Amino acid sequence: MDSRTRTQLRQLPSVDELLQEPSIREKAQTLPRWAVIEAIREALERRRQMIAKGQSGSTPSDLPSRTVLAAEAQQIAVRLSRPALRHLINATGVVIHTNLGRAPLAEVAIDRVVEAARGYSNLEYDLERGDRGSRQEHVEQLLCRLTGAEAALAVNNNAAAVLLAINTLAEGKEVIVSRGELVEIGDSFRIPDIMCRAGGILREVGTTNRTYLRDYEDAVGTASAIILKVHTSNFRIQGFTSQVPVVELAGLGEKTGLPVVEDVGSGALLDLSQLGLSKEPMPSESIRAGADLVTFSGDKLLGGPQAGLIVGKQLLVARLRRNPLARAIRIDKLSLAALEATLRLYLDEGQAVAHVPVLRALVMPLQEIERRARRLCEAISDQLSAISCQHEVSVIDGTSEVGGGALPLETIPTRLVAVRSVLLSAPVLERRLRRTDPPVMVRIKDDRIVLDPRTVSEDELDTLANLVASAAVSKEADIDS
Repeated sequence: MDSRTRTQLRQLPSVDELLQEPSIREKAQTLPRWAVIEAIREALERRRQMIAKGQSGSTPSDLPSRTVLAAEAQQIAVRLSRPALRHLINATGVVIHTNLGRAPLAEVAIDRVVEAARGYSNLEYDLERGDRGSRQEHVEQLLCRLTGAEAALAVNNNAAAVLLAINTLAEGKEVIVSRGELVEIGDSFRIPDIMCRAGGILREVGTTNRTYLRDYEDAVGTASAIILKVHTSNFRIQGFTSQVPVVELAGLGEKTGLPVVEDVGSGALLDLSQLGLSKEPMPSESIRAGADLVTFSGDKLLGGPQAGLIVGKQLLVARLRRNPLARAIRIDKLSLAALEATLRLYLDEGQAVAHVPVLRALVMPLQEIERRARRLCEAISDQLSAISCQHEVSVIDGTSEVGGGALPLETIPTRLVAVRSVLLSAPVLERRLRRTDPPVMVRIKDDRIVLDPRTVSEDELDTLANLVASAAVSKEADIDS
């Protein structure tokens, strides 16, 4: 280390000295003291690293003043004091956005979560008998009524549901599945890997694009335990293809004595084709077709909390319940409260479409999106015009996505608000919006950020406009840019 570097390092103030800065002392009145101290340390360490790399000025006088260091520390302190898991505004137009928490809950489901969290509940207590009960009783009858199944079981996610079914019914034995259905669905969830961890032995049949009933028939042997059918969810094979419908697999299962288990993925409880979208598999249809067990997600097209739902034959569901693994992957009380409330909405299809946010967003009329887009565009334009800032703000045509591995080929017409800054590139503006409070998630198209009102609630529009305008005109440099 040369003498100039050592001199510059000695010129940096200490933590205690920065704590005495008026702006820091003021900030310490509203933020946790630990966050302020940690922020000062981080700001000083950042400057030390810059000096060590020769990124500071050539003389000590070029070092940042205490006021500048204090300002940096304040920004860091605000960031440190925020929760890690935060509410944000989803302006991407991806309705079931896995990275952003998938399905927002219906208001009635949120109320039930708060109620369950606030105090005690009859989670595993039967109030009629005055004895211990099962947490599954709160949703089982609802699931049976909505799917036509004999019994039902809720676990913590759909991967766990598939794991439990295979481990219970096929540990050490063969699971017959089409090669074209050996999918990977997000975060390295691979059917073959789940099967292996569950103790099942993979028996592939058919080819990637074509599988016939005879392929399954030829595979059945003394080592066979179940026939598994998997909805490919986030991709489609098109062209020269052939798949065996579950009704034919059910017939084979009946002849051979093998249970047929179908993973339908997203868990649509309504016929989406009646709502103007492409059709997705419904658990009720699989049950009617003869599937012995059907697994699906609670937080995708169903629009509820994270959950894995298993419906089907009474005897098989009972076997799954007795598996010790069922306790390790059981659903928690808060998710259970939200799930029950969401399922109750589906008892009336009109109520579900009106109050389940995912369904409401998917079927939102284009006229309503146009109205929201115009309102958002005008609000952003008015704020930018008021400060004579040159930006282009317009409403353009675009498409929304369903997301969450559902309807991968489906794009929904929408209207987008496009913002182009003459001062900032689109990536810089996008980065600034990710750092606002609350953060805003957007897309970039043709060097413009685009905002899709489909996934922005009415209550968020004014806040969104304020955040976009502020980010576009802020003169503050990004602290780590």
